[in-house]
Amino acid sequence: MSAHPDFNDRMLSLGLARVAEQAAIATVDLIGRGDEKAADQAAVNAMREQLNLLDIAGVVVIGEGERDEAPMLFIGEEVGNGNGPGVDIALDPLEGTTLTAKDMPNALTVIAMGPRGSMLHAPDVYMDKLAIGPGFAENVVTLDMSPKERVTALAKAKGCSPNDITVCVLERPRHEEMIAELRSTGAAIRLITDGDVAGVMHCAEPIQTGIDMYMGTGGAPEGVLAAAALKCMGGQIQGRLLFRNEDEKGRAAKAGITDLDKIYSLDEMVTQDVIFAATGVTSGSLLPGIKREIGFYTTETLLMRSKTGSVRRMTYRNPMH
Repeated sequence: MSAHPDFNDRMLSLGLARVAEQAAIATVDLIGRGDEKAADQAAVNAMREQLNLLDIAGVVVIGEGERDEAPMLFIGEEVGNGNGPGVDIALDPLEGTTLTAKDMPNALTVIAMGPRGSMLHAPDVYMDKLAIGPGFAENVVTLDMSPKERVTALAKAKGCSPNDITVCVLERPRHEEMIAELRSTGAAIRLITDGDVAGVMHCAEPIQTGIDMYMGTGGAPEGVLAAAALKCMGGQIQGRLLFRNEDEKGRAAKAGITDLDKIYSLDEMVTQDVIFAATGVTSGSLLPGIKREIGFYTTETLLMRSKTGSVRRMTYRNPMH
């Protein structure tokens, strides 16, 4: 995909890192305090404040929910100071509100930005997801395969036994049958309680994280965010929207989606080059969490550009105010 003329990803990337950093720092006094809503609100407020300082005419396409459900950073909200390129923004100000409230691993602040029209406007419904890391032929695993077939196919592509494959799955009652089928192959399963954007990102760095594949159902908006991350890190993701009732089908229609059974590839969820930033809130296998030192907070941010494939890890020491 050729570069978008107005979208200077190199200049905008550092600003995006600041947005993720400030959202994380805003949660520091709420880590382990048991109040999910307060932690989420603090991250939302900080992220919105920072976004409005950027030279962009941004629209939130993946956000906190529909306008009537979310007072800020709702889908369709305009952000930025208006003096710059039109951009799509996908964000989760606090991916893992429960993880933060309970001081459990892998809570992140997450944001992606691309040219206007570059990201799938996924309605707030479930999505069946399947992701693997880089270095494999296209469609080596697909959503049309059974869980067992996926493990077998990936093991064959890696030249290893199914026993050497580790699959990341959200721990939910709806996944019990899938988990049983996966275990029957001999594969290991890493269950996570929340945070499936991080779960998908783990596939992109299997040597570091020990995870080869992600599968299961979770939020569709998080699927698009995860696709933005993999567009930068390398890897494959497939997603199929799931609808439980007519109301959810109506949400899809409102978002302009007509084929309700379509399986989306990574490049259909994110059609142009994007930038992506994530800052660790609580320590995990991707990023360390916020550290309090005397007079300072220290954060680590992953900043990535799909155009160049660059992945930066940025440590930020910020004086306490």
